[in-house]
Amino acid sequence: MNYANHIGYSDVNPFEIVRRVSDKTIDIRAMEAVRDDSWKPDFVPGGFCGMVVNQNKQRWVINSKPDSRIVRIRNGKRGWRDASGNRYELSDKPVKFYDFNF
Repeated sequence: MNYANHIGYSDVNPFEIVRRVSDKTIDIRAMEAVRDDSWKPDFVPGGFCGMVVNQNKQRWVINSKPDSRIVRIRNGKRGWRDASGNRYELSDKPVKFYDFNF
């Protein structure tokens, strides 16, 4: 596993693992995610101001961002968390998802 994706309710943001401190402690850093021009949101009437019906087909260009600050996460009873309680899931690939319908 080389990545730790931040799970924020329905949004997901990519982080890369910088250093493994121990089995239960990892240093991570946020990655840059830019929406790929090959995917455009398809808005239709509904919800508050419209709904995106093709949001599950999102495409993002994700790159390392060396100037991002390093965050330490620890694995406890409730999974991987940072000091603020934000949740992360370890993965073999970085994931970015923005919930347009939330």
